[in-house]
Parts: sequence; structure tokens; C-alpha cells
Amino acid sequence: MSGAPMRLNLETVNLLVEHQLTLWPDVNRRYADLGKTRRKPLPMGDLPFALQLNPARIVSTAADTSREGISARPCFLCAANRPQEQLSAEWMPGWDLCVNPFPILPIHFTIIAREHRPQAEPPFEMAAMAETAPDLAIFFNGAHGGASAPDHLHMQAVLKSELPLLAVEEMNHPSQRTGFMSSEEFGLDLPFHFISAVVTPDREGARMLMRIASAFGIDSDGKIDQGLINVFYWMGADGLLRAAVVPRRAHRPHHYFLEGTDRIVVAPGAIDMTGLMITPRPEDFEKLDAATLREIYSEVAFAAELPEAIKTHFGL
Repeated sequence: MSGAPMRLNLETVNLLVEHQLTLWPDVNRRYADLGKTRRKPLPMGDLPFALQLNPARIVSTAADTSREGISARPCFLCAANRPQEQLSAEWMPGWDLCVNPFPILPIHFTIIAREHRPQAEPPFEMAAMAETAPDLAIFFNGAHGGASAPDHLHMQAVLKSELPLLAVEEMNHPSQRTGFMSSEEFGLDLPFHFISAVVTPDREGARMLMRIASAFGIDSDGKIDQGLINVFYWMGADGLLRAAVVPRRAHRPHHYFLEGTDRIVVAPGAIDMTGLMITPRPEDFEKLDAATLREIYSEVAFAAELPEAIKTHFGL
């Protein structure tokens, strides 16, 4: 992890967002509209959970991530193709920090590799970024696990306090138990399972980062797929670097592909896997219930238990 990123405290984060919004009226309006966003809580066991109606996110939810769709458009994350109004700051060598123009939360950044390369494995730099931005969670959507731009390597960042799954991990993975745990050990009622980590700042911690970078999901045919993951890094309340890896089975549930009134347009990405499901259409926001959401999570992640191959990868 060469090249230390600039430190971002909460004041700096707010100033970056405010400065960008003064220069980009359309995006300023989208952030203002977050204040009108509708939310409703739903009972999901021990994971605090809510639906959020956010029509602007249809751009991501319905994105054509097929090879044909990607080849038919310019890369919207490359600097040459970004809107003129979009500012960027080099957070660390090779990485641009930009305000996300289609926000889910009031603080929402996209962290973009300056070099155009595919959304392959979670970059090691995520850990360094989390260490220097203690109020933020840095997260990665795998190429087949929610990334709307799988052709260009990027991460995102939001306030860690906005993501309930992170608090669940901190409450159930003790600081003194460094290394990996499966959420199955928490003894909680969760809609899906994940790998929890307390990362030490030593050689063993470096090996942990390598395991996280090579994490994978398993698709419905039983095939290992490194693109079927969501990864989060953040600094815990205990001052230790923490991580969560959500292995996936699919990006979209079968509900997404139904027709007529049976269709539910949800395509869970990383934030949706933390206790905040985004619905861009009002009709889906109104009809989604806890039972349907559990069904969705069971299709895109592992609800009963994590496969042995995944637990073995993390030494569990």
C-alpha cells in the first residue's frame, strides 16, 4: 500500500460535498431530494432494516452490465468522459475521489482508479483509505455483485454510521478475537451470512488483506466467481481496522426479470446488503414486505449457511 492517502475527517468530507454541489446544480438537486426520500422499516430479525424509495437510482439499478451494453457506451468513470462539472481530488496515487452524482446517502463518494482497468478484485488500498477516513466505510461491489460499471475499477464511500450491518458486526465480533469469523457464529437471525474480520497491523493482517482480495462467491451452477462479492472496510469504534465480505450467489433475483405487475426492480449492491434496500419505483416500495425481501436475499446471497469452500478460504 504505497502512497499514504490524505486524511479525511468529517469536516473535510462535508466541505468536499458542499463545494461540489455549489458547482453542479443537477446533482445539488439530487442531494436536496434525499431530504424527501421515503423510508419504511421492515422486520428482518436482528438486522435493523429499512426500504428507501430513491427514483434517481434507477440509473444504477437498471444498468445494462452485459458485455454488449458496456461496449456500446463510453466509460463514464474515465476522466475524459466525466461531466465537466464533476470535481475530483487525488486521494492517493492513482485514485480520484469524486462526489457520487446519484447519491443514496447525504455523504456519498465514488473512488475511481485513474487507469481504465476492470472491476477485478478488491484493491488493497481500501484498507489504507479506511484508516485515514475514520468516519467513512469504503466498499466494493464485485463485477457481478452490484457494480454498474464493471469495466472500470472503483469503490464507494459513505458514513459508516449509515450502514447497520457494520454495527451488527462490531457488536458480535469481539475486538480481542482478531482474524476472521463467520456471521453464523453470531447466533443471530440474519437474512444472509457474511465473513467478519478484525485486521491486525502486522504480517498476519497483510495475509488477511490478501484473502479478502481473493474472496469469491459461488453462482447457482456451483461455479466460483470472484465478481460475486461485496467488501467493506472501516475503522471500528475500538480503533481497529475491520472488514466484512458478503459472498454472493447472484446480482439480481428472479423478481427483477418478471413481467407486468409481478416485476420488482431491485438489484442489490453493497449498500442493499447492509440493511438499506433501495427501490427506485414507488410500486415496489409499496408492495415489498419482509417475506419477499428474505426471498430476494436468499437468491442473491447465502441465507442458510456459507458454503464450505468460502469458509475454508478464510480459514474457518
